Amino acid sequence: MAEQVLMPKLGATMESGTILDWMKSEGDRVEKGEPILEIMTDKINLEVEATTSGILLKRLFDVDVEVPVLEVIAYIGEPGEKVEDIQSYQKNSVKIEGASEPVVESTSSSTSLEKQMDITVNRPRRTPAARKLARENGINLHQIKGTGLNKRIHVKDVELFINSQQRVSPLASKLANDQNIDLATIQGTGVNGKIITEDVVKNRLIPQSHTIQYTGMRRVIGEKMVQSVTTVPHVTLTTEVEMTAATEIRTKLLDKISKVTGYRLSYTEIFIKATAQALKAHKMMNASLNGNTIELHSEVNVGVAVAIPNGLVVPVIRNADIMGLSDLTEKNKRIVKLARENKLDPEHLVGGTFTISNLGMYAVDVFTPIINKPQSAILGIGRILEKVVADNGSFAAKQFVNLSLSFDHRVIDGAPAAEFLTELKNLLENPYELMI
Repeated sequence: MAEQVLMPKLGATMESGTILDWMKSEGDRVEKGEPILEIMTDKINLEVEATTSGILLKRLFDVDVEVPVLEVIAYIGEPGEKVEDIQSYQKNSVKIEGASEPVVESTSSSTSLEKQMDITVNRPRRTPAARKLARENGINLHQIKGTGLNKRIHVKDVELFINSQQRVSPLASKLANDQNIDLATIQGTGVNGKIITEDVVKNRLIPQSHTIQYTGMRRVIGEKMVQSVTTVPHVTLTTEVEMTAATEIRTKLLDKISKVTGYRLSYTEIFIKATAQALKAHKMMNASLNGNTIELHSEVNVGVAVAIPNGLVVPVIRNADIMGLSDLTEKNKRIVKLARENKLDPEHLVGGTFTISNLGMYAVDVFTPIINKPQSAILGIGRILEKVVADNGSFAAKQFVNLSLSFDHRVIDGAPAAEFLTELKNLLENPYELMI
């Protein structure tokens, strides 16, 4: 009997996934464990592998289509098996009365889904578009050196390799790649029409425009932001915090924590520690609205927004309230590294109860962060600036930072939110209390 390929469900909050690329066509032979498509969900890319060997009989959805979790997306079966028979089998399959999700005939549904979402680690790191272009031109990706983050292969790397095999000089090919120039539009003036450097130089004087597809991670992020802004009544409070004492403590702890963990303590870890401790005292800030129920979370799981080349991810530090600065430094540095190398596992991105977005490394003082649903609040952090202020009848240079707290007014009122922000301000201005 044909086997269904399902859209994996990765975490309780995941509702759908987007198909990025089909690696197999209908009628192709697939082997168990072989990737058959790539999906985008929860801001990461996953390859879905075949859980059985056979023929890919039917693909039910096209590329860039968003599909609900646990929905059938394809069928794998025996040669000659008719799709009509498969769909009839699907309609007659047993379901629990009143259930909205299909019954998975396995002793562990999570085990079956984990098999489908295994990530292949022995293949060159590449974008879906780069893999597609390489496949169309019969190119082995192991031959190509990627220029992206962590040597990830992009379309331009594949195009550069293709051009180097054609009638174009290596220097001209590299120059065209750097300048985003399509070599197909250039008439070569070299021997036998070969494109040389001078041809590319002349061409680059003509303004070149290009577009970026609004798909994949960029579209997922955009849709989530629109949904949050249009369905959640945002209110943002701001406060200025003196960071002089926190700066002094960080300086004193730098060498000690570096010796223990191998990582440098940053202000981000101090913000995480202070925020987690404040959340313990103000439980409504650590809540989620689910239908007609407000869930007050027992765990303080802080998500930290991390910018990556093609978007944004929010890996989660679980139980941040019971971790010391050494543990927080090691944990945060590790997940940020994984995020930037696109190596996060699905479990790194689920279970967050509150989010921090730190733009302190940029020339940003104040901003209004958007809530990461289904959470009820998010903290925005600006850059630390030195100011000269009055101090006991004299003047002194002190460090300050602006904090912006956006919260869901359906769950949290203004006064409790202000109390939380005041508590956080007090902890950062008196950081010795973080040691209690």
